[in-house]
Amino acid sequence: MVPATSSSASGDFADPGPSEEAERLARYRLVIEEGAAKGAFVYKILDRETGEVVRQLPRDEVARIGDQSGYAAGAVIDTRA
Repeated sequence: MVPATSSSASGDFADPGPSEEAERLARYRLVIEEGAAKGAFVYKILDRETGEVVRQLPRDEVARIGDQSGYAAGAVIDTRA
């Protein structure tokens, strides 16, 4: 027995959503830069059309803290009770 299938009047291929989303995402590119500290990297997602930084990891504030000479891993948060 063949299972029944349903189809809509518009069909799967008439939906412009996925192709528009793919075009929007194609505008972005990932750039990886070496950070100031040895072994540290900065990941930036750039808009190809505008050159704007859409997202950066780590954020500028976090990167500046890590670049300070007296910084040690875990020094930002005091977990003692």
